[in-house]
Amino acid sequence: MPKIAFVGAGSLGFTRTLVIDMMSWEDLADSTISLIDIDEERLDYAKRAVERIMEVGKYPAKVEATIDRAEGLKDADIVVITILAHGVEGFRPEIEIPMKYGVDFNVGDSYGTAAVFRSLRTIPEMLDIARDVERYAPNAYILNYTNPMVMLCRALFRETAVRMVGLCHSVQGLAWMLAGWIGVPWEEVVWECAGINHQAWLLRFERNGESLYPALRKAVDKPEIYERDIVRNEMFKALGYYVTESSGHNSEYNWWFRKRPELIEQYCTHGKDWNPGVHGYILHEYSEAAETWKKRLEDYAEGRVEIKLGRSHEYASSIVRGLLFDEPFKFNGNVPNTNLITNLPDQCVVEVPIVADRTGYKPIHAGTLPPQLVALNHLNTMVSELTVESALTGDPVAAYHACCYDPLAAARLSLAEIKQMVDELFKAQAPLLPQFKHLT
Repeated sequence: MPKIAFVGAGSLGFTRTLVIDMMSWEDLADSTISLIDIDEERLDYAKRAVERIMEVGKYPAKVEATIDRAEGLKDADIVVITILAHGVEGFRPEIEIPMKYGVDFNVGDSYGTAAVFRSLRTIPEMLDIARDVERYAPNAYILNYTNPMVMLCRALFRETAVRMVGLCHSVQGLAWMLAGWIGVPWEEVVWECAGINHQAWLLRFERNGESLYPALRKAVDKPEIYERDIVRNEMFKALGYYVTESSGHNSEYNWWFRKRPELIEQYCTHGKDWNPGVHGYILHEYSEAAETWKKRLEDYAEGRVEIKLGRSHEYASSIVRGLLFDEPFKFNGNVPNTNLITNLPDQCVVEVPIVADRTGYKPIHAGTLPPQLVALNHLNTMVSELTVESALTGDPVAAYHACCYDPLAAARLSLAEIKQMVDELFKAQAPLLPQFKHLT
């Protein structure tokens, strides 16, 4: 009877999807599901919703809910982390202040100035969770879904001994999407990705031993294909390899697409992918959700929304079965770089193929990335390294340096302007940055 704990269970979308996935496996259906959140109201909704899932699916799992993290984590086998530290109002200044300076974000949750400050706020919260796991569930495996993925994972790997992998949605759907573009059956495609989170690269894309990249190059020249993912298609045409995460995200991880209004109009407003690159997209989405969350959760908990059972594309449940029942499962995840990618820094967080089995997480050596790819990965990696150093030591200069090397900020602002922006961000976020209390 495994115990699976969800920290941040009030993030009902994640919790609902992952619980349904877990229950779809017979050997997980009798688990104890431990729901943990600091918001009692959201936790109550989550508990009622998960109990409905058990009722509809006739699953024997036991459901617990608590705001006491020690109680919820005690003796857990698996810990899933899906927190959003400080809610929407916590990250609003991190989007709006840089945008006032012309640093135009789509999401701002992974790399760049907004992600730097999101990490400064979130790393202390994540460290508290990880240390509680070490204390109350020392044998547990952590699956982290919280962003900024690279920065948070790097801090936890650096400061704790938890057994953790960082998970993201961006890899599993990529080869499937591209196979559809070129009319090749998905089950006949062989592929491998490696790089950093949200900026891993499809290094191998083959069918029957032959590369499918020539067919893909022809496909993206067709307007109906090109316009589906404009930023990524431009990057592919220039760099020769396809990048994992959507155009909206990737438009803010480099210098090329968001530094002038006319470029944003050309590249970032017409794409048909799920995450259009328009400015402030995620802030708008979160703000709208914050206004309606209670009704949506109430509808789900009270049975006014149909519960659809089945298995999603998320890796988590298959990873759990690999770890607990020795059903080996291969996936892409975020782990320390132990010579896995030879031309990225030692111990930085990389996204590579991993096998989960009863011995734990076993990452696979990916080798050397092509130079045009590692150049961009290395820059964003160093922004992450500077951010983690700042968060752990309380050094504001390291955070300033991280923002100096944010490609998007550097394309728009002088060093003095970046300093002014960073000072304004520190002032606005001071109540949420206890490690920088010496600044106030």
